[in-house]
Amino acid sequence: MADLFDTNATDAPKPGPRPLADRLRPRALSEVIGQAKAIGPDGPLGAMLASGQLASLVLWGPPGVGKTTIARLLADHTQQEFVQISAIFSGVPELRKVFDAAKLRRQTGRGTLLFVDEIHRFNRAQQDSFLPHMEDGTITLVGATTENPSFELNAALMSRAQVIVLERLTLADLELMAQRAEQELGRALPLDGPAREALLDMADGDGRAGLNLIEQVMGWQVKGKLDRTALSQRLMRRAAQYDKSGDAHYNLISALHKSVRGSDPDAALYWLARMIEGGEDPRYLARRMVRMAVEDIGLADPQAQAVCLDAWNTYERLGSPEGDLALAQAVIYLALAPKSNAGYVAWKGAQKLAKQTGSEPPPKHILNAPTGLMKEQGYGAGYAYDHDAEDGFSGQNYFPDGVPRPVLYQPPERGFERDLGKRLAWFAKLRAKRGG
Repeated sequence: MADLFDTNATDAPKPGPRPLADRLRPRALSEVIGQAKAIGPDGPLGAMLASGQLASLVLWGPPGVGKTTIARLLADHTQQEFVQISAIFSGVPELRKVFDAAKLRRQTGRGTLLFVDEIHRFNRAQQDSFLPHMEDGTITLVGATTENPSFELNAALMSRAQVIVLERLTLADLELMAQRAEQELGRALPLDGPAREALLDMADGDGRAGLNLIEQVMGWQVKGKLDRTALSQRLMRRAAQYDKSGDAHYNLISALHKSVRGSDPDAALYWLARMIEGGEDPRYLARRMVRMAVEDIGLADPQAQAVCLDAWNTYERLGSPEGDLALAQAVIYLALAPKSNAGYVAWKGAQKLAKQTGSEPPPKHILNAPTGLMKEQGYGAGYAYDHDAEDGFSGQNYFPDGVPRPVLYQPPERGFERDLGKRLAWFAKLRAKRGG
């Protein structure tokens, strides 16, 4: 009978099964899929490693593109100790222990590559705690984030770390990953061509999710190959990556706004649908659409603002999903409306002029004179009542004395502003004629 305490006993516990994503983890940077721009010979990481110098980094990219794997491989390549922490579960006490251990390790001549997952979740003080240890070489910091570092990391940390942008995986990248999985498992996916493409599409650019889906499909007991319909009955598409308070939120609303500005109703509808499907508050979208109407359409189509407000009001009465259609129709209207930022530019010019002229008073002839003293001071003297003037236009000056008359509003030859431009030209002609 084998000794229960004999470590060489034949019944010693065996290691458990490893997930496919872990078994296929690259063992060299050259095996990393989809990030040639960053780690290739001409990429920032490739050039850095070729020089023999690894600086502190921030790896910015969506989930499942290899941030943790790249950090591990960088530690192996530079022969540093790999230490991993997560900003979600770590605080000041944990950081202090990591720094103390790195200092002891440095005394023995070994460096430390500290990988911080979700680094954007650390507050400003916690981010600042890395700085002295980065500067004296105690650690080489490699942070990972799915959020825009420009917004989420403080300037001091950003100045000491190079940002490396990692891209979501393409279908071709995911296909290569699937082929590696088939080689590892020794058999092909039980899917026909369209179903295989649908499976990779379900990963939505996330390599880890793709391998998990592949592992799940490989575990099915099926005869022959499944088609797209059979696959969709067994698997549900992953929810699109969308963070209502994060980088995706700002990227998608920018895409929607610029699609409207670019008069592309199809693209505008697509980005509107992406945001609503991602869980965005339709009221936020309604408010942004009103902004688009006043900022990018303005008086070229005065009705655009009313259309947006009516759509907003309709949504408030109906809610989702019926009210979403009102927002979609408003987006179509905005995209096809004539575009003009003349009012926006005029307003910015007026604000700039107001700051430059300070407290200059209005000309006295347009001031009311309710008291005798004010009349003696010349208030209201020489004021021309426009309704009594020929054509209902006196042509008087309404700017402060000594302030040259500017031209702030310049309507383009588009939409309703074409008519407004004609009115402006007519008034300018009358003003010149009457010496205003």
